[in-house]
Formats: sequence, structure tokens, C-alpha cells
Amino acid sequence: MARNKTLIVGNFKMNLGVGEASLYVHELSQLVKSHNDVEVVLAPTALALQTISLQVNHRQFKLAAQNFYWRDHGAYTGEISASQLRGIVQFGLVGHSERRHIFHDSDKDIRAKVQAAIRNHITPILCVGETAFERSEGETAAVLHDQLIGGLANVTSDELEEIVIAYEPVWAIGTGQNALPHDVSMAIRAIRNQIKHLYGAKASEEIQVLYGGSVTADSASDYLVLPDVDGLLVGGASLDAHAFSDIIKKAHKGLAAKR
Repeated sequence: MARNKTLIVGNFKMNLGVGEASLYVHELSQLVKSHNDVEVVLAPTALALQTISLQVNHRQFKLAAQNFYWRDHGAYTGEISASQLRGIVQFGLVGHSERRHIFHDSDKDIRAKVQAAIRNHITPILCVGETAFERSEGETAAVLHDQLIGGLANVTSDELEEIVIAYEPVWAIGTGQNALPHDVSMAIRAIRNQIKHLYGAKASEEIQVLYGGSVTADSASDYLVLPDVDGLLVGGASLDAHAFSDIIKKAHKGLAAKR
């Protein structure tokens, strides 16, 4: 996606039931002022997606699926396909570290989900990032290289325009351990260099790259002012409407500061 907007994504994970999510979205809608330069995306539980899709002002909030299966239909009990989500969500998380490390989503699964999202006109947010051990071994760039190669293996140059990348170091997710802005810049530079190698300089400059990893209302500005960061993937802080609205406000101010 083009970098003309800052993207702020709230991932509720396995929190808030349908009623709770609906009340939350109502509260957030009262707190958030729409800005042309900020796109706000909410990723509630799959159970709440349809209800919230009918509730929200889509100029104010877009919706994302936290996960989906890569086949469009078939005998896959308990799964939800991208084709079933089409028209309800505009974005879909793919390769989140919790999917990789808890549910063992493989590179093959992840690239199939990227393709499923694209063919169903859903923007995949491809998540990449290293573990604490990989970081301690100096393998961050190599891990990002492998995960990008794995996730984008079947993606054409034209399709890349429909993809967002999210850098989320595993060691900083849900731990309260913030990545230093310098480390984030280095990692996102490595991501852009890999995109340049695969798709060329123009694609590297234009692709939207987010940061996610224990982002709070207090730390958000530290990342949003970085020149290579185009937005945030927010976990726990997105469950507090006031904290999340503060992050959205800072995104608007951060983009203005970059100009």
C-alpha cells in the first residue's frame, strides 16, 4: 500500500466478546477524530467481525481478520476462509508471531494465506520478526530475509502494492520490553533492503511497513517519528479505548512532524 497514510492497527487477540467489542467500538468512535492521513484498523475476535462491520463508520475505522484459512471453501471444520471474510474486512493479519510459534504456521501456510487474501481483495499484513535467541545470536537480518522470502514467494510486483509488512520482534510482544527506536530502524531498513533486492528500489520505498511490539500510548511517538515507520500494530494497548485513541492522535501528529 502507498505510504501516504499512517496505519494504526489494533489487534484485540483473544479478548472482548461480541457485546464487549461492540461497546468498545462505540466508545472509541466517540474519542477518535477522523484524519485523512491516518487509517485506523480494528482486529476483533472473528465472532464480532460481522456485527462490528454493520456498526462502524467505515470512513473512521476499517476491519481486519486476525487469522483465516488459505483455501476458499471445502471440508475444513472450524475454519474461516478469506472468501467468507470478503466484504466484511479490508485487512487480514498473516504470520503473526503467535500464529507462527504457538500454532506452528509454516512459511508454506503463510504464503498461501497471503495469496488467499490478495485474490479475495483483502490487504494482507505480513508479520515478520525474530525471537530473543535469534536476536542474541545476531540473526535478525537473516530471519527477516527468510520470513520475507517465505511469505512473498508467490507475490508479483503488482500484487506487492496490496501488501503491508509489520515488523514485530517476538521478544518485545506482550513482554513490556520495548525495542529501542534505533533497533527498529535497523530492522525495518533490513526489510526494505530485502524488498529492494526482490522487487526493486521503487517498491522498497513505497511499501508500507509497521512496527509492533508492546507499543503503548507513551512509547508510540518514539516509533512514529522514525522515517521508515509507516504505522503501528498495537496489541494490549488497543484494548483501552483512551490509550488507543491517544496513539491515533499521536499518529496524526507524528506524520505532520515528518513532513
